[in-house]
Amino acid sequence: MKQLNKDLKPYIISLVVMFLISILFFVKPLSEGKKLRQGDIINHLGVSKEIMDYRETYNKEPLWTNRVFSGMPAYLISTKFNANKILIFHRILTLKNFTPVNFVFLYLLGFFIALILLGINPWLSLIGSIAFAFSSYFFIIIEAGHNAKVVSIAYMPPIIAGVYATFRGKQLIGSIIFGLFLALQLLVNHLQITYYTMIIIFIYLVFELVGAIKEKALASLIKPTILLAFAVILAVGCNFSRLWNTLEYGRYSIRGKSELTYNSEDKTTGLDKSYAMQWSYGIDETLTLLIPNFKGGASAGAFGNKSKTYKLIKRYQGSKTAGEYLKSMPSYWGNQPFTSGPVYVGAAVFFLFVLGLFIVKGRIKWWLLTATIISIIFSWGKNIPGLTNFLLDNLPGYNKFRTISMTLVIAEFTIPLLGIFALKEIFQGKINKKELIRSIKYSLYIAGGLCLIFILFSGSLFSFSAIPDENYILNGQQELVDSFLSDRKSLLISDAFRSFVFIILVSIVLFGFIYSKIKMQIAILFIGVIFLFDMWPVNKRYLNERHFVTKKEHRNTFKPTTADLIILKDNRQKYKVLNLTVGIDGILRDSRTSYFHNSLGGYSGAKMRRYQELFDYRLYNDLNMMLMKFREGLTSQKVDSVLSKQSVLNMLNTRYIIYNNDAPPLVNNYELGNAWFVNRYNLVNNANEEIEALASFNPSKEVIVNTGFRNLLTGLELVNDTAANIFLTSYMPNNLKYFSEANSEQLAVFSEIYYDKGWNAYIDGKLSPHFRVNYILRAMRIPEGDHEIEFKFEPKSYYIGEKISLISSILLIFLIIGTFVHEIR
Repeated sequence: MKQLNKDLKPYIISLVVMFLISILFFVKPLSEGKKLRQGDIINHLGVSKEIMDYRETYNKEPLWTNRVFSGMPAYLISTKFNANKILIFHRILTLKNFTPVNFVFLYLLGFFIALILLGINPWLSLIGSIAFAFSSYFFIIIEAGHNAKVVSIAYMPPIIAGVYATFRGKQLIGSIIFGLFLALQLLVNHLQITYYTMIIIFIYLVFELVGAIKEKALASLIKPTILLAFAVILAVGCNFSRLWNTLEYGRYSIRGKSELTYNSEDKTTGLDKSYAMQWSYGIDETLTLLIPNFKGGASAGAFGNKSKTYKLIKRYQGSKTAGEYLKSMPSYWGNQPFTSGPVYVGAAVFFLFVLGLFIVKGRIKWWLLTATIISIIFSWGKNIPGLTNFLLDNLPGYNKFRTISMTLVIAEFTIPLLGIFALKEIFQGKINKKELIRSIKYSLYIAGGLCLIFILFSGSLFSFSAIPDENYILNGQQELVDSFLSDRKSLLISDAFRSFVFIILVSIVLFGFIYSKIKMQIAILFIGVIFLFDMWPVNKRYLNERHFVTKKEHRNTFKPTTADLIILKDNRQKYKVLNLTVGIDGILRDSRTSYFHNSLGGYSGAKMRRYQELFDYRLYNDLNMMLMKFREGLTSQKVDSVLSKQSVLNMLNTRYIIYNNDAPPLVNNYELGNAWFVNRYNLVNNANEEIEALASFNPSKEVIVNTGFRNLLTGLELVNDTAANIFLTSYMPNNLKYFSEANSEQLAVFSEIYYDKGWNAYIDGKLSPHFRVNYILRAMRIPEGDHEIEFKFEPKSYYIGEKISLISSILLIFLIIGTFVHEIR
């Protein structure tokens, strides 16, 4: 027992230290009882309001919501997949959602587990966890509210280490760790990070395969491969419901292939190339890995009170105004549209990575170097269009993801890992002293030399100009632009000097250890402290007390406006609302309206492709023309005249238009309601003809039908029945009931989004076919007489998937328990 306690002591101390570090980073706002205000979480609260209300009322999942983009599956926004019992591990590891402390702790813990599995001693693993966890991008995404991405990144190191350990003799524990953390990563459903995790593993497996071929030891790969394959099956099985739903919907979302043939050179089988490459890291911007302010940091706010920009504005406007203006001054001079901050891995960590290239031997070095190079090159995106276009067209799954610069998360894993392996080699004393000293000097020349070059010669190397400068110049503010250029240069030089200092400090510690002036334990402690002093202040630039609010402010995120309150009094029918106060470009990024109403807009990276295309090719121009008319004069006659011609808005049942939050909304008297009968249908041959036909048709009398649904119209003869009527009688997000009465067979159109992977239609309780019309809506034939029509959302992928998830997760839990009992024995 004494030996066991002694063996466990460094692990327990490490866990306590990691938790304390996580607490201390947020100690001031937490001690004041404040909560972190995260942009994406606020948006999530808005778009998930109907889902949450339904869940609270009925204690089950709606699986569909009409609050965003006129309707979409709820499991792409907020659905509990309760059958997956692996969730209990997730809740424990995330400290029961102790946000944001849990995120930093999970970063630390994930890399710590990985290093232990890779054979690194606990104390070195502890400082290694700091080297990984405090990479600046990881804190930037906490502030942004990209929580699924945060947790997915934290689960990445144990997954990769599990694979490595399985091929390195720890087959049972390696494969079970791999299976558990892969199941956890898939649970949070950020498939882009999972994709990058698999890239790292694939590169490793290539090196393993090549090594086995050279050593004529292919047979040794069979058992580890089988164990890992079985772990993959279980991990996927645990999340089968979530993955099935996500992948099934994927082909209908903006990440699926478009049926339109416009701009074919920009199309892929996933996202459009221009959209996928929008956020590409600049080639020279890659040096932010070493120097955080190499490109000026975030898009704005990096200039301080000692900057020339501040002094210039203060001279003309006063200190108070200067302080406010400074928050929006363009410090960033890279070529991304905007950025919340750089990807900085730490100067000391970067130096150790370079050192690792000299002193770490074997395939692990070449694996990590290869993955790092691929990560960096892939992140350049549109800056190397030939390669990126090839990847988007040919690399399976690559075109499903946007923000190509995110591939740098691979480098954020590989750089600290190789750096820690370098320290392992040094502290184990396996390297010749002369060779080690030479390697440290070379690494110092490379990493430190780069910093010195930018300290001494940055003025002659760069112009420091940025795209926003042009607007200031056009407005006659050349003096202000000159101050921008000077301050950007100062930011680079200052941070280059800062990085140089930390590189020198680590070098001194290593030389101190080599010459026996510092003991190993003290050297490890010093290096860990250097990591913290290096990276902690940089992360505070992007996640600090300013991002926290009081609990009251956090609770009252969404307050109804005058327009909202008036609309909410209307309980006659379920209508849709268009909010023009966010701007036309902001409609598809607006979550606030969804909190109160069924919105034409919304906020989601997985909106339906056809809905996005309807907006791009029809609504965008229609709304611009409508606004131009409104600006001429907002009389009731003008509003009626304009809205009577808005065929797409009317077929979407747009009852209210918010034009001014502090005034009553505009009422659309031409919206067609929840359902209506039409007199005729027009057959078109393809998606292009479908969307083009919407430009000039009367939705109250006719529908546009793709010939793919021709067979459902066979024998239909429409007769104009003025007495025919159809109306909504009951609304729930996943269950809609209508009553119809007609003297002859009719064709009904419903102002709801067509999605055949779950929505079923019933007439008097009998399953009946329905089909797509008007590019995105539902329609069906209704027999003569009185009938109840019901739409139910019943996705098989959810209900069958949940059963598979339950069985797989229970099996994995039993294997985890069995493995750890075996290991303890």
